[in-house]
Amino acid sequence: MSIDTSPSALLGRAGELERLAELVGGARNRRGAALVVRGEPGIGKTALLDEATRAAAGVRVVRADGFEAESAMPYAALQRLGTPFAALIRDLPGPQASALRIAAGLDAGPPPDRYLVGLGMLSLLAAAAEREPVVCVVDDAHLLDPESLEVLAFVARRLEAESVALLLGMRPEPRADVAAAGVPVLDLAGLDAPTAVALLNRSAADPVDPYLATRFAEETGGNPLALIDLALEFSAQQLTDHSLAVGPVPIGLRLESVYLRAVDALPTETRRWLDIAAAESTGDPTLIDGAARVLGVTVDAPGPAERAGLATVRDRVRFRHPLVRAAVYNAIPAGERRAVHAALGGVADAAGRHDLAVWHAAEATVGIDGEVADRLEAVADAAGGRGGTASRARLLARAAELSPAGPVRSGRLLAAAEAAASAGAAQLARELLDRLEGDALDPVSAGRVAQLRALIAIFVADRERILTGPSTMLRAAELFHGIVPALEQRALVWAFDLTLTVEWAIEGVTLPELGQRLAAGVDVAGGPLSIALRGLSAHILLPYEQAVPVMRDALDMLFELDEEALLEIGTFGVALSMALWDEQACVRLLERIAGAARSRGRLRDLDTVLWLLGLIELVRGDPAASGRYIDDVRELRHAIGYDAEQVVNGSYLAWAGAPVPQVEAIAEAVLGTGFAGAWTIAMMGLSVRAIADGHYRDAFERLRPMIERPFLQVTYQQMPEYIEAGVRSGRADDVRASHARLAEFAAHSGTPWIRGLAARGSALLAADEEAEALYVESIGHLAESTVIGELGRAHLLYGEWLRRMKRRREARQELRAALDIFERVAAPAFAARARRELEATGERVAPRQPGGAADDGLTPQEETVARLAAAGRTNAEIGAELFISANTVDYHLRKVFRKLGITSRRQLAEHTSEG
Repeated sequence: MSIDTSPSALLGRAGELERLAELVGGARNRRGAALVVRGEPGIGKTALLDEATRAAAGVRVVRADGFEAESAMPYAALQRLGTPFAALIRDLPGPQASALRIAAGLDAGPPPDRYLVGLGMLSLLAAAAEREPVVCVVDDAHLLDPESLEVLAFVARRLEAESVALLLGMRPEPRADVAAAGVPVLDLAGLDAPTAVALLNRSAADPVDPYLATRFAEETGGNPLALIDLALEFSAQQLTDHSLAVGPVPIGLRLESVYLRAVDALPTETRRWLDIAAAESTGDPTLIDGAARVLGVTVDAPGPAERAGLATVRDRVRFRHPLVRAAVYNAIPAGERRAVHAALGGVADAAGRHDLAVWHAAEATVGIDGEVADRLEAVADAAGGRGGTASRARLLARAAELSPAGPVRSGRLLAAAEAAASAGAAQLARELLDRLEGDALDPVSAGRVAQLRALIAIFVADRERILTGPSTMLRAAELFHGIVPALEQRALVWAFDLTLTVEWAIEGVTLPELGQRLAAGVDVAGGPLSIALRGLSAHILLPYEQAVPVMRDALDMLFELDEEALLEIGTFGVALSMALWDEQACVRLLERIAGAARSRGRLRDLDTVLWLLGLIELVRGDPAASGRYIDDVRELRHAIGYDAEQVVNGSYLAWAGAPVPQVEAIAEAVLGTGFAGAWTIAMMGLSVRAIADGHYRDAFERLRPMIERPFLQVTYQQMPEYIEAGVRSGRADDVRASHARLAEFAAHSGTPWIRGLAARGSALLAADEEAEALYVESIGHLAESTVIGELGRAHLLYGEWLRRMKRRREARQELRAALDIFERVAAPAFAARARRELEATGERVAPRQPGGAADDGLTPQEETVARLAAAGRTNAEIGAELFISANTVDYHLRKVFRKLGITSRRQLAEHTSEG
């Protein structure tokens, strides 16, 4: 029996056991929860997990521990965990069921995103828990394949109202800690001195001197396994004589030496059997017995190891502790170790377990082996076909190590880097690229390296490469030129996208040069990318009246693409729709991309789109809607495992009333990383805030340098603010050129938004006898648009003008309309300005009365659930959209009903429409 799971190993762990028991008990009461139990070897992690589940009553316990040999087999652990519930997969929503089956290798199909697999696993466990509470236990989770670990961490972060508990035991390792970020952690420390002394004496045959017992407790850090095994290895007198006078020794080294002495005392045949068992980390008796036969080890060889308490043989071979296995494995001479792995690989191949076989074959190999490298590449491709991009990266990297220098090795390293980047492991991707020999690359491979480095820079905040990203992407396009036209065109579109990130801070290429290169790429191939490049180059190079129809064609093309193609290239349409002043098309486009990302579980793409939608809402003057998107991004990043508190939007903070110095500090920090586009967004927010506060000169001075270094549609959006700030600060002549530009936009684009803004600018610049008709015209156009905040500002400006004309009654009507809009969209600075103007007309303005969803005490998650339910979505549809289970949706809806004092979805829809 393994000493690590004995009652002695749990001495002093009452508090930890109570916490685990509470979590397991919560599964019986529909309180889904998860916990990472983290600790160094020997600290008692396994004992705690075993005892907590052994004591669990009325629940179903399923287990899938991590094994080193499966660490590059995508979804291996997840498949074992889900096998007992496989019959329930058919009842899941179609996309989720398909994702689980493809991930398990049961069906062929497009590789699923791991977050869609995660939602499928969450739904599967929730469905199983409808029959009986489920407790999932995964020990040694740090050894899981990366896909299984990330999916289980995703499930752990989304558990809320399910009868499911998830326990992940792991050692503190960086990769595992990052993957499980956001999941509550129980860190197991060593036992306190009195408890450690008691455990030592309980385990020793004779009492140990109290002074020495305390010293042993200190030097072992209270590690229970170290104390137990030292007591079992040495007599009390030996401990006294030894006294550990040489000072502290790492626990692992000390215990390995203890275990090796026990191993050395065993018969030769038993030691050889232990070598095989240590090399086959899954503990599969069939494979171990088969390799033992190949190596001539007798069938009774395990007996002495079992009697010595070093290993057990039942459903699988288990070592007393991972340190025993490590001690045995590390002591195997290199040549014998390779022979053991070769035997295991042959047995696994014969059993049809080819993934495991190739892992053993790689471990049996030293130096170059093209045949094994080819097998690894084939397994890597199969892993990629199941959505295992991280596993594919690992397998290809190992295949590259076994490949001779040259194009094949370079190709494998490059493919591994691309897979790592796709999995979100940007730092690993960069390290793999650094191993490439540049002079050995063909032009296409060199182009792929260049474009990958430019894209990785965004994720690792490499300022130098961010600023030169557009020029690097153009260099990639040149390398593809004449060889792979589709890659050339895709690189050119990416070059434009990267330019939006750096704007005026771009290095290595000018905007006109970029436009010329985009135009040159139009005819290298046909199709959507050609239309996209024609629209983008027109945006940069052509006079506005000539560019409008070309940009419109490109935007229309995006709405005709299927969802997969739209996800790949669609976001450039934001620039074109904003250049056309077509906010409605922009929102429709982004919402369609968001829907495609949700249906495929591509949460990182969804994160980007929701962020963009939040920015567009600020352009539309609706910070309340922007704030809802920011909440959505925060919740999404929590699900992914990112630090959700790092969702900072400087422009939103400015609109929402944050201190100006705070927003400026955030903007400067962002600019220091190379993201000049994000800096511009924050500056625009501060400019709007200054206008709202009546600080027109400050707004003018903040906007003027940005207007003087124009950057496409970004500058277009600054012009209306610049005109108002200039007129109100006595600089009307300085802004007339910008107003003429707005008039040009209105004449050729003609959307209600730009016609309203152009009329508003004309009113600000006009003489009093002409202004009124222009204000009225502006309000009429903006009322036909969806830019609600701009409509409020038009009412405000007209009301202010009426008050100055001494027409107070009419002014009040306009100012009340403005105030109502600003309060609805949560624009406090503009609302305060409207109140001041109303009070200046002699009207007493009552404080805003509570009302609407924002004042009902709903959390952001509850608000989102309520909004979707009011729109007629089912619980399953809401769960799929928010990446939570249908049970959690129901839980939130019940809370919403209680807080709002309603009992039905019909009442919820009525309440939402009133709010």
